[in-house]
Amino acid sequence: MPVLINQKQYLPDFIRLNEDWIAHHFRIEEADRELARNPARIISEGGYIFTLLEEDRVIGVCALFKEDANVFQLARMAVSPEFQGNGFGHALISAAFEHLHKIGASRVYLLSNTILASAIALYRKHGFTVLSEGQHPVYARCNIVMEKVLQPPNPSLKRDAAKSRRAP
Repeated sequence: MPVLINQKQYLPDFIRLNEDWIAHHFRIEEADRELARNPARIISEGGYIFTLLEEDRVIGVCALFKEDANVFQLARMAVSPEFQGNGFGHALISAAFEHLHKIGASRVYLLSNTILASAIALYRKHGFTVLSEGQHPVYARCNIVMEKVLQPPNPSLKRDAAKSRRAP
């Protein structure tokens, strides 16, 4: 299944899946409404929206909000309820990490809630560690911040590998 990046025609699906997920577990907050009014701002501000398709149907989404040149927030991950438990969250995170490595990001963090045990387990599986716990100042639904420090590719390792492949 393809994971597409920054395909604006799927922005309504991005909002729909997120609002469905949030409303199921928590409640829609003002920051959610603000994002729903202009989801393209994620892209225009240097971030990325990932869309997972099955045939022509959007079944999962997530975003990387740009904080600065090297730091992004993994956010707004949602998978359609009928597709949950099939590894699609893993596919979305993997696509996001692949892109983060491609652009040379140094750190990614996320906001979540400890009652979402399966989500927390998925984040831990992908190398996120707890940065802080406690009520978040913006989102009432968030009580944990997790991060992963990324190791950008080492250019000297690439040079060494290229040298070792050359014939003597």
